[in-house]
Amino acid sequence: MSLISDPKASEKPVLEFKSGSFTMPSLHLASNNLSAIKTALEIKIKQAPDFFNQSAIIIDLQTLTKENIDIDPKELVNLIRALNFQPIGLRGGNESQNDQARLLNLAILNTSPQPTTATKNPATLTTPETHAPDSSASEIITSQVRSGQRVYSKSDLIILSSVSAGAEIISEGNIHVYGPLKGRALAGVLGDKDSRIFCLNLEAELISIAGIYQVSENLDTASYNKPIQIYLNNEKLIIQDL
Repeated sequence: MSLISDPKASEKPVLEFKSGSFTMPSLHLASNNLSAIKTALEIKIKQAPDFFNQSAIIIDLQTLTKENIDIDPKELVNLIRALNFQPIGLRGGNESQNDQARLLNLAILNTSPQPTTATKNPATLTTPETHAPDSSASEIITSQVRSGQRVYSKSDLIILSSVSAGAEIISEGNIHVYGPLKGRALAGVLGDKDSRIFCLNLEAELISIAGIYQVSENLDTASYNKPIQIYLNNEKLIIQDL
């Protein structure tokens, strides 16, 4: 008995590459002191534990390389992974560091121009844009934030559509959602306790301000399906009708 394959089926591609845009934190180092880096990262994690847990990050060594300060990529990666980050690439390293990074299964990324202002912090987490947006400006997203997507803003974040279950929106300032909020919303992730979340329809999986959060099981369903604001009062999340 012979088997005849469908020629049309055999012509169908089994995969394809598509371009996409993803935002993830970039870890810029200004010191090779691993102990100080660990302490600085632990402080960042306490400010926004849900955002940084299992977060993919890029390690940026441009400042250290420019100042001829050496650091062992293996020790650094082990430290970062022990804090539940997932490093995926190295940027700005020297040839030796790039070779070590490849052995650690990290991608080697192109360098980009950096701001001239120096930082005194041994570890600074930023978004990967070459130029940080003006903190006084708001970032506006007009399309739906779909499941699996993560949006990070260094300023106020305004969503003009919905946020699906399984999606995550994070802002260093306030969050405004002009549609159903079904995913996770984290405002003031760098510790701004004056940040607020505004929403026309709350059905969130998680809400958080400055690291203080509630999950859906603890949310009062009386706040669902109507305009609300969420803010902090004495380290407690307050959900209030608008």
